[in-house]
Amino acid sequence: MSTLLYIRGMPFEEKSAWIMAVLAIGTYAAYIAVILGRAGDVPLGEVAYVATMLWAIGASIAASIVLHVLVATFSPKDARKKDQRDKEIIRFGEYIGQSFLVVGGVSALGMSMAELDHFWISNTIYLAFVLSAILGSAARIVAYRRGFQPW
Repeated sequence: MSTLLYIRGMPFEEKSAWIMAVLAIGTYAAYIAVILGRAGDVPLGEVAYVATMLWAIGASIAASIVLHVLVATFSPKDARKKDQRDKEIIRFGEYIGQSFLVVGGVSALGMSMAELDHFWISNTIYLAFVLSAILGSAARIVAYRRGFQPW
């Protein structure tokens, strides 16, 4: 019961960060489990991955929309309320998370130049997006929990 009360007291944007972090971890873990399960004796680079990756990304987007709608439905006042602190925390989380997008993009570019398999390039980009979502969400959650001082 106390957990439910704590969740109800969270700002909408902190709930949003939790949704994004949990979905990023969950859908990526499911994707990896399916891909590794298919590998068996086949080299990992030869495993069919495109449909599975698209399903994982689509499921994550759909679940995010549904969960955000549910959270907004149960706390409609919070869903529309965003003050200056919320905006700064969101921006802070996005800046932090984007570092992985840059690293992933540069890595994928290098892999492409080295003419590596599409499997590895695609999975590097997907992992970069997942890590970006996780790190950005973690930064936002920490900022809400421990306080945030803009630099």
